[in-house]
Amino acid sequence: MPLQKLQFRPGINREGTDYSNEGGWYACDKVRFRSGFPEKIGGWIRLCNETFLGIARSMWNWITLSGENLLGIGTNLKYYIEQGAMYYDITPIRITFTANSSPNTVNCIATTSGSNVVTVTIAGYGGLSNDFVTISGANAIGSITASDLNQEHQITYIDTTKFSFVVANTANTTVTAGGGNTINVAFQIQTGLDVFIQGTGWGAGTWPSYITTTLTNPFTSTIGTTTVTVTQTAHGLSNGNSVYFNSISGNVCGIAAAPITKAFPITVVNANAYTFSTVIGSTTYTTTSAGPTGGTVVVSTPVAPVRGWGAAADIGVGQQLRIWTNDNFGQDLLIAPRGGQIYYWEAILGTTERAKLLNDVSTTKGFDGTFVPNKTNQIIGSAIQRFAIAFGANPYDPGDPNTIFDPLLVRWSDQENPFDWVPAATNQSGEYRLNIGSFIMCAESTRQEILIWSDAALYSMQYLGPPYVWGFQLLQDNISIMGPNASTTINNVTYWMGTDKFFIYSGRVETLPCAIWQYVFNDINKDQAFQVFAGSNERYSEIWWFYCSQGSNTVDKYVIYNYLERVWSYGTMARTFWLDSPLRQYPMASNYENHILYHEAAVDDVSGLSPVPIEAYIQSSDFDIGDGHNFGFVWRILPDITFNGSNTNEPKVVMTVRPRRNSGTNYGTADTPDVQSDQNYTTQRNYDVQLFDGQVYTRLRGRQMAFRITSTDLGVAWQLGTPRIDIRNDGRR
Repeated sequence: MPLQKLQFRPGINREGTDYSNEGGWYACDKVRFRSGFPEKIGGWIRLCNETFLGIARSMWNWITLSGENLLGIGTNLKYYIEQGAMYYDITPIRITFTANSSPNTVNCIATTSGSNVVTVTIAGYGGLSNDFVTISGANAIGSITASDLNQEHQITYIDTTKFSFVVANTANTTVTAGGGNTINVAFQIQTGLDVFIQGTGWGAGTWPSYITTTLTNPFTSTIGTTTVTVTQTAHGLSNGNSVYFNSISGNVCGIAAAPITKAFPITVVNANAYTFSTVIGSTTYTTTSAGPTGGTVVVSTPVAPVRGWGAAADIGVGQQLRIWTNDNFGQDLLIAPRGGQIYYWEAILGTTERAKLLNDVSTTKGFDGTFVPNKTNQIIGSAIQRFAIAFGANPYDPGDPNTIFDPLLVRWSDQENPFDWVPAATNQSGEYRLNIGSFIMCAESTRQEILIWSDAALYSMQYLGPPYVWGFQLLQDNISIMGPNASTTINNVTYWMGTDKFFIYSGRVETLPCAIWQYVFNDINKDQAFQVFAGSNERYSEIWWFYCSQGSNTVDKYVIYNYLERVWSYGTMARTFWLDSPLRQYPMASNYENHILYHEAAVDDVSGLSPVPIEAYIQSSDFDIGDGHNFGFVWRILPDITFNGSNTNEPKVVMTVRPRRNSGTNYGTADTPDVQSDQNYTTQRNYDVQLFDGQVYTRLRGRQMAFRITSTDLGVAWQLGTPRIDIRNDGRR
């Protein structure tokens, strides 16, 4: 028989069986399509070696009037600005207590001999476990130095009058009231969760759902494993609960404390012990000591909130994860945690200054700051029309600046003035209430309008000018969006993931046909829908969505839509947010190791201290000879592939033909020959003719076969062409 071309339709199709999709691709990971042919995706590198605290859920990139390229980063614990590969903490201060405040801080610090846990007493401080506090002006107590005390600490809640934190040294004296008379205690705004926590019982969403315990050396492990056991008496946990570890003062079975300072889903061993995995995102940490280890560890474990009277339901309102919204207003920055207050950061003051309440900034600018919205779901600085817009707000009432929050209300400031929110005949401040849905999920700025999603409808918000200022039009009701970050706009076309399908808006709302619909939507953990986020990769004409798969509380999978070629692909990848900014050379993503990564900037995974190969593959649906009447015998493959972009000597891939007897049977033994370049890609980058193995030999037989290409080595980049196989009839049985 003549040679048979292995030429498949571009894109992955999982809407039927692999046999019914004959002539197409069926499965892949870390692969995209370009000009109709599959290729390995680009690698990634760290923006810098520094880390930030918390899980990043938002990023925003802009340039100041003086040309500074800034990146805002919102995590569940803090808000940062990155400049010059350095992270600057601009998290707002919630409240400050001093010796002259009420209550005061005079001698508010207590220590216990033999312990490195410091207790502070300030009635009504209003903090929660994992909040951050900065102490200054305190004197040394016992062997605990002033420098140990006068810094930032992450606290553990004790009660409404007391909290504690861990210091480096151990006290040699018990002091019940010390520290001196000039202590300043500044609390940053309360931290948030990094995952959605399902509530139980009536009112669960507003009542505390975590308790904290300080343990000593609770970790043990078998050397060389990725499972750590935690000993905690009568922990009361269930499989899948998320447990937070912080203030770890030693290593964890040979692993540095930093990667373990976060939340982990656990598996219960017995009433006094549970385990967690040290495979964190894309990084595997292997234990090198047995334990007990960890030093002093603060453990936060979930508890069922107190159930309200007469409530029989087991499932109640959950606790959402912390999501920031951010947008620049000129060279300044507007930020707001979802469901929280609006803050303003002035670029002229520099990165050493924290963001401040917009209410307070407005007052200093000569406006009535008491009428700035006291809560919002999202803040946008309209770049073209120059308004600050709050989506979800308390309505304006000249007699009451603290009206009840309305989650469907849109409020905006005066034009060119983010500080004036009082409607008047002489300005353009105002408000409008949407009428479909129960709350505003999110909003997205486009060139001509602002799109607003409630939980049940999509609206268009367009600038009209005085006296009406903004006009609102219902584009479609009975429509959904998966979460606040599930949409992205490129080339003035908006794409988003709904709760059960993908959508596109280019002047009208349409369902986006998806060839991997059931593969994606049957696999999403919808309890973690707010973790879903979208981003563009303009260089490759792609939209990416990241989501938590079933059984996972962390983002571990992605799906790609190539809007130029209208094809889909998918894979596995642990990321927490994505931003493709025209102000930076590469798309940026945050990971669970608290780094910002530049994607498409390398061939391999260079997020750690040394490069790690990206394992990529794609596999076709089954094909046969004719209609499968005969078995086929394959004895050689004639490859067609390019290795452009590789940076290793003689890169290679593995091409596999996988045979099976019938569509319902397992694949049989397959030959996996290497296909290697004959060129050295470490010394030369451009080739007029690609040189690689001209033919590779196989020996296999089957009625149906699937073709697969895989790469697992460092420095390998590839794009597949149209390989051929030498196949002949080999009987019918």
